[in-house]
Amino acid sequence: MNLFKLPEPLRSGEVCEALIPDRGVLIERIVSIGQASPDGFWYDQERDEWVALLQGQAKLAWEDGKSLLMDPGDWIFIPAHERHRVEWTTANPPCIWLAVHGRLR
Repeated sequence: MNLFKLPEPLRSGEVCEALIPDRGVLIERIVSIGQASPDGFWYDQERDEWVALLQGQAKLAWEDGKSLLMDPGDWIFIPAHERHRVEWTTANPPCIWLAVHGRLR
């Protein structure tokens, strides 16, 4: 398996693929093609998330008003219940994310 190989055909929706079975820690690859969180939607996750952007660009935002522009190689740790959203992702090139969800603290 190659993290940079895109699904064929490339669907219009975001693709989430678990890389190992979720036994308390989920490691997944996410491919985004211009997706963003719906207006007014905030992620409020039960588990911590460590996420790295491998390809493309994206902007994350938090309910408290802070935001983060992400380039390839950037990563961030988001504690459980820290309300955040995806403002935008590039479609060309598609965004490839590596995410780890679990009790990481």
